[in-house]
Amino acid sequence: MQVLIRTALAAFVSIAFIAAPMPSRAQVSIGVGVMLAPPPIPVYAQPPCSTPNYLWEPGYWAWGSGGYYWVPGTWVAAPTVGFLWTPGYWGWNSNAYYWHRGYWGRSVGFYGGISYGFGYFGAGYVGGRWYGNAFRYNTAVTNINRTVIHNTYVDKTVINRTTYNHVSYNGGKGGIHAQPTAGEITAQRHEHPPTTEQQNHEQTASQDRNHLASVNHGHPTTTAVQHPYSATNRPPHYTPVTNADRQAAQSHVVAPHQAAPQSHKPPQ
Repeated sequence: MQVLIRTALAAFVSIAFIAAPMPSRAQVSIGVGVMLAPPPIPVYAQPPCSTPNYLWEPGYWAWGSGGYYWVPGTWVAAPTVGFLWTPGYWGWNSNAYYWHRGYWGRSVGFYGGISYGFGYFGAGYVGGRWYGNAFRYNTAVTNINRTVIHNTYVDKTVINRTTYNHVSYNGGKGGIHAQPTAGEITAQRHEHPPTTEQQNHEQTASQDRNHLASVNHGHPTTTAVQHPYSATNRPPHYTPVTNADRQAAQSHVVAPHQAAPQSHKPPQ
C-alpha cells in the first residue's frame, strides 16, 4: 500500500483532505508523519443545530504548516440524503502519527475508537438517524434548537453505554487500542470525501495562529461554531500563522524515507 508523503510542508495548508490513490481503501494513511502526539480532545459545549438535516462534525486536531491546530466542531450539510459522517483520526505506526481523513457514507466506519462526544463515542454514531428524507436527532446527546427543528427523539440508554475519554489518537503509548470491525472496513471502502464546505472550514482554521496547539497549549478559545468557517466567516481575532510557527512545526515531521503508513486489517 503506497502512501503519498508530501515533503514540502509549507506548500500545503492542511493535510486532512489530501489522500493518495490506493488499490484498497481498507488501509488509509495520509499526509506527513508527525513524531509529536496530538493534544487531548478539549471539553466543550455543542452549539444548537438550527438547520434541519444538518449533521454534527466533531472538532479535531489537524496538522498544517504551523503544526497541530484545532478544527472547531460544527454543523454541516450531508452531500446526499442518508449519508452519515465518519470522523477522521490520528493513528500511530511504529515511528509517527498519521492522519486518517474523515468521510461520508451510508454507515459510520472506523474512527480509531476516539471519543469525540455528541454521539461519537468511539464506535458508530448515536446522535441521530435518517428516516426517509429527514434526519431525526437524539436530544439525549445532541443540542437542537427545538423552535425550528421538531424531528427529534430521546434515547437516554446511549448515555449509560458511553465512556468518556479525551485521548485523540489510536495506538502507541497512551493511545486508544481499538481495531476496526469487518463492517467498519466495508464502510470505508465506500467512502465519499469531505464536502467543499468542510474543506474550507478546516483550511480557514489552519490559517489562524490562535488555533495552533503551540499557541493555545491544547486549549483553543474557539472549540465549536454553529456555522463552518469560510472566506466570509473567519475566526474571531484572526491572526496569521508566522514563519517561526512553520519552522518549529517542521522539526516534528518524519523524514520521507522514515515514514511508514498505518494499516488496519479485517479481524480474523
